[in-house]
Amino acid sequence: MKHDARIEDPTVKRPTALQSPYTRTTIYSPRGVAKTIDPQNSKSLSLSLSLMEEEAMERDQPLTPVGRLFMQPLLNQVINCAVTFEFPIDVDAFKAELRSSILLQHPRFCSLMVRDSGGRENWRKTRVDFDRHVIVRHQPLFDDNSISDDDAVNDFIADLSVSSPLSTDKPLWEIHLLMAHKTLLFRLHHALGDGISLMSMMLSCCRRVDDPSQPPTIGGVGAASSSPRRRAWSVWTLVKVVWYSLIYILEFSLRALCLKDKTTALSGGEGVELWPRRLATARFRLDDMKTVKRAVADATINDVLFGVISCGLSRYLNIKSPKALPEGLRLTGVSMVNLRPQAGLQDVRKLINSKSRTRWGNRFGMLLLPVYYHTGGSDPLQYVKRAKTVIDKKKLSLEATFSHNIGNFVMSLFGPELASIMDYRIVCNTTFIISNVVGPHEKITMAGNPALTMHMVSYAGVADMQIVVAKDIIPDPKVLVECFQNALLEMKVAAEAATKS
Repeated sequence: MKHDARIEDPTVKRPTALQSPYTRTTIYSPRGVAKTIDPQNSKSLSLSLSLMEEEAMERDQPLTPVGRLFMQPLLNQVINCAVTFEFPIDVDAFKAELRSSILLQHPRFCSLMVRDSGGRENWRKTRVDFDRHVIVRHQPLFDDNSISDDDAVNDFIADLSVSSPLSTDKPLWEIHLLMAHKTLLFRLHHALGDGISLMSMMLSCCRRVDDPSQPPTIGGVGAASSSPRRRAWSVWTLVKVVWYSLIYILEFSLRALCLKDKTTALSGGEGVELWPRRLATARFRLDDMKTVKRAVADATINDVLFGVISCGLSRYLNIKSPKALPEGLRLTGVSMVNLRPQAGLQDVRKLINSKSRTRWGNRFGMLLLPVYYHTGGSDPLQYVKRAKTVIDKKKLSLEATFSHNIGNFVMSLFGPELASIMDYRIVCNTTFIISNVVGPHEKITMAGNPALTMHMVSYAGVADMQIVVAKDIIPDPKVLVECFQNALLEMKVAAEAATKS
């Protein structure tokens, strides 16, 4: 049963799927009051200087190159993050908490995206109409009581992702309170910042269950990083950095031009990003992933995750096209990696500090990660070992830094249209996309309500992998979920056996 994703607050006018979210611009005067200043009066002159400084703060601020890229129709991206709570949501308490949070003090969350006469995107400060951003839905998403809360929320998010773009006549974020499902859904445009920035901001609004006076722990655990700067340098290491960088940068360039994966049961078609979607959740225990990690020398959680993806995709292709694919067939994924000096979640105070090395915004690069189709084998840990080999080489290369800088260069020289076409071709010439953001270590509360699950991230010992697919290509994403989950369980059994021996 398909639900209507736009049954919300009837006073809120939202764009339909056929309306362009990029053409509407609201112009606001930065100051509504005219003031007369006497330059011969020192107090008046001081006031004049103060007003000039305030005016400077209220002038339009340009979007970053990556922010402009995410506003292009081909790459328009909205991040959805759902949090399910233990108790019913207290709307008034939540709104009061949000009003006093650092989120509403950040200029990006209080600004419109507008275009000037030259077509360049800028941030313009505005007053936030709070009721337009917090959308309360009391009725269940489905009339069918047999549908679980997880499935209902997943279908709701999948539908929103293609049917309801964020309107540009208000700041580019909104929060849905799904009262019947005790779930809160954050929707934030990628132009506001990357996953690291936005997750760090969201967690600044939360507190720990075991100590409500403290915010959740934020540390550099679990985030992908491609920089070799912390390694012990040697001549041989330098040679490998140069060699791998040349190979991977050449492949990255070819992907933007003509090189593409072979068509399989996982492949999409032109305009697939606009096709109706399905969303399913693969849930992993971090302890199981750590067990597998310990069985492979020097492996990381990311190595295990990539190995699970490789194994799970092979299993799914075995089901859908048995004996139709050659052994060792390459499938390529696009992975986003953090390029900040500090890995993992960040201190929000440093992110918004103009003098800090760790700045707010979109600071990530792209890696092309190959996986290879295999019909199976006696040792599922081989998938992790192959994944580790690939990722170790990628970490030594400058591919992610190159992808970030070349995107900025093309943006500056040729404009966002060509840059978006280049990135779009890379995505179309590959098979899947991976985006991995670490979540809080401890259980958290928001407005005093403990969170049970946090979709899209790791949370309190559990990692959720959200699988978003075009339902005309993969109509049964739960089968793919089982392939991933069973892959990890088999790896765990093999790891325990290897440890005992």
